[in-house]
Amino acid sequence: MRMMIFAATLAAGVIFCTSTIARQADYDQDIVLATTGGSINGSLIMPANGVKPPVVLMIAGSGPTDRDGNTVGLKGRNDSLKMLAASMAQAGVASVRFDKRGIAGSASAAASEADLRFETYVQDAVAWIRLLKADARFSGVAILGHSEGSLIAMLAAQQEAVRAYISVAGPAKNAADVLRWQLQGKLPPALATRNEEILSALQAGKTHAEVPPELNVLYRASVQPYLVSWFRYTPEKEIVKLTCPVLLIQGDKDIQVNTAQLTALKLAKPDAESLLVHGMNHVLKITGNDAAQQMASYTDTALPLASELTKGLASFLLNKLRSNLRSK
Repeated sequence: MRMMIFAATLAAGVIFCTSTIARQADYDQDIVLATTGGSINGSLIMPANGVKPPVVLMIAGSGPTDRDGNTVGLKGRNDSLKMLAASMAQAGVASVRFDKRGIAGSASAAASEADLRFETYVQDAVAWIRLLKADARFSGVAILGHSEGSLIAMLAAQQEAVRAYISVAGPAKNAADVLRWQLQGKLPPALATRNEEILSALQAGKTHAEVPPELNVLYRASVQPYLVSWFRYTPEKEIVKLTCPVLLIQGDKDIQVNTAQLTALKLAKPDAESLLVHGMNHVLKITGNDAAQQMASYTDTALPLASELTKGLASFLLNKLRSNLRSK
């Protein structure tokens, strides 16, 4: 559909078991957001303890990424977001994850690519927050964004108050600058020059008519208006506007978003909690530096999530989100 960028102590009593998480993930319930452009379909996982829980709205990353964290059209699955939702249920927290407008189960809600804007996704997230706030099953709403979804969640939380915000592998810099970093040294000199011309124009709010065939997958005419709308926002400038508790999570084996992004977000938002997960890559699995191992993890459901991630997220949700809810 559009470009895909390449590039705390656990509270007592919470014990994570991989097999239990896998079973819990099978308890998905359908949940639907009705919009004027069509239905956006999602999955709800409720914790098994029967207590009225808080709920975390989960926003997937860039490109054709579905509610479970998988790339549509790519053979194999990693199910990273589905597994993360199940881990939260085990900590007593409900979650809702959804297929973005135009993706997978929400394909019928697609606008044409030329009409899609970054703000479209933000407004969908705002609508989900409002839907969950009105749902009597939940005691409060938090929001979590992965990768590009981190900025979508950040902007939505500015428009509709939430109890907590969580960024997972979220860039701090402008998306155009992240793309520059990801492409550095990967293009021949002449093409690198053309790439910079196009990126600079898009950052300035202007579309660019002459795109070399080699760069068309990134900058085709139909996707340029979306990129212009996306490049308007710089996460390290937007995060300072949040007033709710914030958790920043980053893996040090992420080849798409580097650890400098975590440092920059923390510098911009000093009161945020941060968690650097050792060995974790962009799809939240433990890998080494080997490129083949990295790519294999994107399509392997047998790999569990990084345990440091699930423990750190549970700790934040229990110690911050629930205490925040009790104080309201």
